[in-house]
Amino acid sequence: MTDTASSPIAAPPIVSPREERVGLLLVFLSALMWSFGGTIARFIDTADSWTVVFWRSLWAAVFLICFMAWRDGWRGMLRLFRDMGLPGLAVAVCFATASTCFVVALAYTTVANILLMQAGVPLLAALLAWVLFRERVAVATWVAIAAVIAGVAIMVSESLDGAVSPIGDGLSLLIAVMFSIATVITRRFAHVRMTPATCLGTMLAAAFAASQATQFATSTHDMAFLFAFGVINLGLGLAFFATGARLVPAAIAALLGTFEPIIGPIWVWLVHGEVPSVRTIIGGAVVVAALLVHIALEFKRQARPARPGTTGLPSPN
Repeated sequence: MTDTASSPIAAPPIVSPREERVGLLLVFLSALMWSFGGTIARFIDTADSWTVVFWRSLWAAVFLICFMAWRDGWRGMLRLFRDMGLPGLAVAVCFATASTCFVVALAYTTVANILLMQAGVPLLAALLAWVLFRERVAVATWVAIAAVIAGVAIMVSESLDGAVSPIGDGLSLLIAVMFSIATVITRRFAHVRMTPATCLGTMLAAAFAASQATQFATSTHDMAFLFAFGVINLGLGLAFFATGARLVPAAIAALLGTFEPIIGPIWVWLVHGEVPSVRTIIGGAVVVAALLVHIALEFKRQARPARPGTTGLPSPN
């Protein structure tokens, strides 16, 4: 989730070229951190998924609290929690659900299946915004949404004929839906800082997992990877994105975000030898291609001059 989100009516921030370069690096680093999630998870031997959810969420919450305290001070952090209101609470619930489902889904399906479904989140969010708020959707976006639905259908078709567990595909789809809902809420309430909301989400996930876990003890080996799973993959990735996303155009941030579903399965294949199925590759290629084409068109629209003699990008001065 992002700390601030672009709204259709919100003016883009004025940033210097140096700040924009820093923003590009931070957003890319966030996608890189998130892409390690499946690879780290495959190193964890703990059989109980709820134990994994608990420790991952707990470490992420500790990191995010320390990050906000460093960035905003303790009083500023408490003010952010107080001011996020119902939108922040809704995003927290979505984030808690999605992060929990990610860990549980890993026991039933491949990392590629989960990540490639998430690639369609921006377009699913556009569809939800149209259904819930009747936001205008361009024809090109409708075409891209149809392509994403087709790609997801190809991926989940394996669960319909018994080739893979329907639980994994169902959880993967739920993750994408939860992130889409959170994206819509964040855009509708662009003035609300969402870092405390995602921090609250990790707390909610940890609390629920604590009620379901059969044990909390893990080996030293597993605890080291659980620390990395929570702090590096989840917490640090969020901190990078929350800091950098406000400095770059929304289309570029979305484009850099596609590195996660693209390189995430590659890490798992290189490190663990986990090869996605043919249908996952085909369906995922359709989803990623639809997203990249849509982002390219959106970037072209944002760069189009608002009037003759001007550029479509904000002035660096």
